[in-house]
Amino acid sequence: MLTLYGNRTSRFCDTLSRRHFLKMGGLGLGSGVISGLSLPQLLQAEATQQVGSSHKSVIMVYLPGGPPHLDMYDLKPAAPLDIRGEFDPIKTNVPGIEICELMPRMSQIMDKFSVVRSLVGAPRGHTSIQCLTGRYYGPQPAGGWPSLGSAVSKIQGPTQSKMPPFVGMASQKYLTTPTLQQWLDPGPPGFLGPAHAPVVVGDQQTIANFTLDAVTPQRLADRRNLLTGLGRRQPAASSDDSLEPMDVFNQQAFNILSSSKLTTALDYTQEDPRVLERYGRGAPKLLRGSGAHHDIMGAREQFLVARRLVEAGVRCVTLTFGMWDWHSENFTGAKNHLPKLDQAITALVEDIHERGLADDVSVVVWGEFGRSPKISDNGGREHWPQVSNALLAGGGMRTGQVIGATDRYGEEVTERPIHYQEVFATLYHNLGIDVSQMTFPDFNGRPNYLLEHSQPIAELI
Repeated sequence: MLTLYGNRTSRFCDTLSRRHFLKMGGLGLGSGVISGLSLPQLLQAEATQQVGSSHKSVIMVYLPGGPPHLDMYDLKPAAPLDIRGEFDPIKTNVPGIEICELMPRMSQIMDKFSVVRSLVGAPRGHTSIQCLTGRYYGPQPAGGWPSLGSAVSKIQGPTQSKMPPFVGMASQKYLTTPTLQQWLDPGPPGFLGPAHAPVVVGDQQTIANFTLDAVTPQRLADRRNLLTGLGRRQPAASSDDSLEPMDVFNQQAFNILSSSKLTTALDYTQEDPRVLERYGRGAPKLLRGSGAHHDIMGAREQFLVARRLVEAGVRCVTLTFGMWDWHSENFTGAKNHLPKLDQAITALVEDIHERGLADDVSVVVWGEFGRSPKISDNGGREHWPQVSNALLAGGGMRTGQVIGATDRYGEEVTERPIHYQEVFATLYHNLGIDVSQMTFPDFNGRPNYLLEHSQPIAELI
């Protein structure tokens, strides 16, 4: 969808200036997703950065609400019943590693995963920020901390002009509260600026907006010429609202709009039906009245789309899966979620290996904190920031191992604490980025490192 506003006034009633007249569908240019920055400006900002030649990428799966570590990868079968819960551990194809019985598919390819059982550094309240940036939600530099995808966009830029470097599949269509909106944030650009915000996709309408639809190539060319003419006629004195002449970045914007590469990657229906079944299909729906949901594309199709996007040239893809805030009915929630996650993540990692992407695509699956070992009277687990788990795969990492350990009740870390930032440092390392050597100015011009803990996890690299 290409929208050209023809009003003669310099600013519209919704405060949209003429500078923001170019809108490319799901990119939300001028709609708040990229805070009013036009696509040509985005491309111009990216072009000033060093663009890497390799195509390493990351798929980050965020499990909002806090997944229960004791019911997934760190079961305690010898603990009292009010701690160990309903599920039994099962053996995997890696001797000595056991996981929840609700994840039998993963157990068969555990050699392709690594589990961090000793993840620390979580806040007590719900927030996605440490899973997106590695930082706390507290005081931040001017502009805020940037997400991993935004940092990759800034440092490495796009792999090609027709594909964005950062895509977020975190549809907010059904969200009902600001808290839930924050949970499903695909990743803030922070002080790196809106040029490095994610392109947000999620529902079929958003995806449809990436196509020209009834606009023919000739009409697109006519509109490009109109853009050029409008820019030349704009008085020089009104610099804030002036329309820049057509340049190479505007040309790139039209190239993206007229290309089918992004929409093709998003159209998972082109896959063999057997591949679709392998990932699993899921109708969008609200979960337990929480207001959160599986993405409108469907619960598990997102994982397939993520693989298609990184293959097509996207450097970082974030997606959310389910709602894991189970203060009651923890085991009912787990029975609903874990088999679906098991199927989708196993299919994704198998796909990555079979398609020769295992050295180039890193996958991380995690939530904002763990859940309490003690089961509440209504069958739930409470917030537990003391420890949580992370699942990693691909990226050329050494897999088939468990890193860290907790005590007999899963309350505290007893061996090899790993901070969220160390996972980030590992992901940056896999991308070929050494964040220990880089600082970036915030909105006040003060230089900032992206991470305080900038050393990757030695066991994985």
